[in-house]
Amino acid sequence: MTANDDFEGVSKIVEWMAYVPDKRNNPLPIGRAVDSWDRDIIYTPPSKQAYDVRFLIAGKEDEEGFQPGLFDKDSFVETLGGWAKTVVVGRARLGGIPMGVIAVETRSVENITPADPANPDSAEQITNEAGGVWYPNSAFKTAQAIKDFNHGEQLPLMILANWRGFSGGQKDMYNEVLKYGSYIVDALVKYEQPIFVYIPPFGELRGGSWVVVDPTINPEFMEMYADEDSRGGVLEPEGIVNIKYRREKQLDTMARLDPEYAALRKQLGDASLSKEQLSDVKVKATAREQLLLPVYMQVSLQFADLHDRAGRMKAKNVIRQELQWRDSRRFFYWRVRRRVNEEYIMKRMSTSNKSPLASRERNLETLSAWTGIPKFQTADREVATWYEENRKTVHEKIEALKTEGVTFEVASLLQGNSKGGLKGVQQVLSMLPAAEREAALKYLSQA
Repeated sequence: MTANDDFEGVSKIVEWMAYVPDKRNNPLPIGRAVDSWDRDIIYTPPSKQAYDVRFLIAGKEDEEGFQPGLFDKDSFVETLGGWAKTVVVGRARLGGIPMGVIAVETRSVENITPADPANPDSAEQITNEAGGVWYPNSAFKTAQAIKDFNHGEQLPLMILANWRGFSGGQKDMYNEVLKYGSYIVDALVKYEQPIFVYIPPFGELRGGSWVVVDPTINPEFMEMYADEDSRGGVLEPEGIVNIKYRREKQLDTMARLDPEYAALRKQLGDASLSKEQLSDVKVKATAREQLLLPVYMQVSLQFADLHDRAGRMKAKNVIRQELQWRDSRRFFYWRVRRRVNEEYIMKRMSTSNKSPLASRERNLETLSAWTGIPKFQTADREVATWYEENRKTVHEKIEALKTEGVTFEVASLLQGNSKGGLKGVQQVLSMLPAAEREAALKYLSQA
C-alpha cells in the first residue's frame, strides 16, 4: 500500500493488522459485521460488457443508491493496486470474518514500462493487457498475494475466478509466464487455510487457468463453486466444435437428418448421371449446405455450451455446488464460518493426538460423531453453531484425545523397549512430589 505521510501510513498498518490474528495459529479477529449476513447481493455484473470487478467485492454506488456486493460494505482494502492491474487483490470481511480476496479485472488496462535512465536510446512503452488473462506480472502478483495470506496472515481465501487462460505470446513466454503460473500452484498446494474458488456470474474458467486453481491440487483446503450463469471448461464452445465437430461431420449429420440434402448426396454418387446433371446437383447441394450449415453450427455451439455450465460441472464432480449470485453471500457466510471453526479444531486435534491412526478423515469422522448432526457434510449453519456453543465440550474432548495420544506413545515405547521405557517412567516418578508420585503409582497399579 502507499501513503502520503507517516500518520496515514500508521493508519493503514493498524487497519491491516485488524484483519490478522494476534498470534500465529490463534483464531481470526472476527469483528462486528456492518452488513447483515442475511441479505441479497444487489449488484449483478453485465453479461457481455466489461466492468470493474471491485463492484462484485465491495458493491457499487450510483445515482440509484448503493448496490451491495459479496463482502461487507466498506470492508475491502485493496493492496498492490498499482502493479499488474489485471488482477485485484486485498482483504475484506464477510459478515465480520476477515478474508483474503483475489479477483480478475475484466477490462483492458494499460501497462506502462518507464524508460531506462541509464540508456538514452530507450523510451517509455505503453502496452494494453486484456482482462481475464494471466500475464507474467499478474501471475506473479497472484502467487505473492496467496503466500502473504497464508504464511503471514493465516486468512481464509476467496478467489473470484474469471480467467480465460495464460497469455501465450512470444514476449510473455520470454518473460516466464509459465514459471509464475507454477508459483500460483506452489502457493495453493502449501495453503493451510480454507480456500473458496468461485466462478462468478457470466465468468469463465478456461484452459490452463482451470488447472492452476483446480481443487484437486489441495483437496483438504480447496473448494470450487460455480454460479448458475457461469461457464467452465478447457476449451470454449467454438474451439470444441472446430476440433470435434468439423465441417465434414456436420455434413454427415445433415445428410442423416435432412431428406432433401440426403437425396442430393445420393445423386452425387450416381454414376449414370451426365456431367451437366452432376454439375446441376452439385450446385443444388452447395446451396443447401450454405443454407443449413449456419443452423447446424449454432446448434452444435449450443450443445457444446451446455457441457460448460454449472449443472454439468456438478455432475462431473469438478465443483462442490452450484450457486445463485444473489444468495451466495448467505451460503458463503455459514460455509466460511463453519470451515474456520473446523480448521481451528482440527489443528488442535492433530497436535494433540500423535497416534499413527489419526488422520484428517478420521478427525472429521470424530467431529461428526461429537456433533451428532445427521447431514454433517452440508449442514454448515448447524455445524458452525454447534462448534461455537460447545467450545468447552470440544476442549475437554481434545484434552481426552491428548491423553489417549500420550498413552499410545508410552505404550509404544514400552512395547519396543520395555527396560528402557520402565527406566524412563522411574526417572519421571522420582522427579514428582511425594503426593503426586503416590497417586501415579496407585494409578499404574490399577492399570
